[in-house]
Amino acid sequence: MALSPRQKRRWSLVILLVGLPVYIVAAVTILNLLGRPPVWIELLVYAGLGVLWALPFRALFRGVGRGE
Repeated sequence: MALSPRQKRRWSLVILLVGLPVYIVAAVTILNLLGRPPVWIELLVYAGLGVLWALPFRALFRGVGRGE
């Protein structure tokens, strides 16, 4: 079932406004529970997680900013 552009826009807003903050809090909490690594490792982990969260939603985000 394909989503209409309007549905894509709504779902992408939900993911960005609700899902992303939850993901950030979970990533920071888990990393802090494991013990604070050196700053350069922490930077690499956060950069990797920053890219990783968007991969499953790539198809949803594609074309959202374009007109119908």
